[in-house]
Amino acid sequence: MNPITHNSQKPKMFRNIFLTFIYVLVFVTSQQQANGALHGSTKKMVDKANTNGPYLGLVIPNMFEMNPLLNNPHYKPSKLIIDYAGRRFRFGNIHNKPVILVMSGMGMVNAAVATQLLLSLFEIKGVIHYGIAGNANPNLNIGDVTIAQYWSHSALWSWQRHGDGPEDPLPFEGEGGFTRDIGYLKFGSYSSDGDDDNLLNNVWYQAEEVYPVDATPEQTQQAFWIPVDYNYLSLSKALEKLKLEDCINATTCLSKPPKVTTVKRGTSANIYLDNAAYRSFLFNKFNISPVEMESAGVALICYQQKVPFITFRALSDLAGGGSATSNEADTFSGLSANNSVIVTVEFIKLLAGYNRKMLKYV
Repeated sequence: MNPITHNSQKPKMFRNIFLTFIYVLVFVTSQQQANGALHGSTKKMVDKANTNGPYLGLVIPNMFEMNPLLNNPHYKPSKLIIDYAGRRFRFGNIHNKPVILVMSGMGMVNAAVATQLLLSLFEIKGVIHYGIAGNANPNLNIGDVTIAQYWSHSALWSWQRHGDGPEDPLPFEGEGGFTRDIGYLKFGSYSSDGDDDNLLNNVWYQAEEVYPVDATPEQTQQAFWIPVDYNYLSLSKALEKLKLEDCINATTCLSKPPKVTTVKRGTSANIYLDNAAYRSFLFNKFNISPVEMESAGVALICYQQKVPFITFRALSDLAGGGSATSNEADTFSGLSANNSVIVTVEFIKLLAGYNRKMLKYV
């Protein structure tokens, strides 16, 4: 072999080895990112951030509801922002308390994923969830901010076949299976022609399967009504005297001054509710006030992880119970979002000097 030819091929061989190494490195890194592995600079940022914790975690449905907080004078953002798994975690302070803000996105799955990421990555001492909601309670008004004691997921159903009724067992009914304990909705009761029969028949509401962080793995508990933290709820009573916004501009105001009020129950489902009949059913059957799409996802994760949480939901519309010619949310959603932020900021102010000795549930 010609030695000159042999030597000229060495750089090419080393270059190919180097390019192969880079390709493998990029492939492995991209796979780690795709699989959600915490690595490299992101891990260092998370570790460093946790040295300044613990934090209050604020889970916010969307940018429409986040912007009023970002623009609130009591929110002081830091330079630290960590992007991970499609989420952006914003760091700052509210009334000198360190907070992390994360936008969940619409729906219970998004809310649960964002909350679990928040709790898995960072040192979190409590979670506050806020936003707007529909109102199923005829005794409340648009602009009011509700503090529900319990949250449920009301779209986990066992749908009964046509011909079966309340006396007939559900498939898999029994220990750990479906149940008729919570109650059902009979579609035939809402027939406009008076016919009590309907091919849609009945849906039976079901409890969530809960995996407590301190329990035996794969052994579940059942929970339909998920309670907020007892201490947070007690502290929030002081907010009921808080003055809220009642006007959008000089000519458009609410008919009644809005208030902060504690209510018994709220519910979430991956459904935008704009139906008067179902609104009435939820209130009369379950005594539900706010109806929306995320809070139960946040509640379920916090409940499983034994992290205190509370939710503030401002009523922006009547969930189908208003005028047939207009939707109140188009007019008052911005005002309601602002009111939910006002309550959230004031609640954090009340937390000054508050130390949770033991997690308690009502």
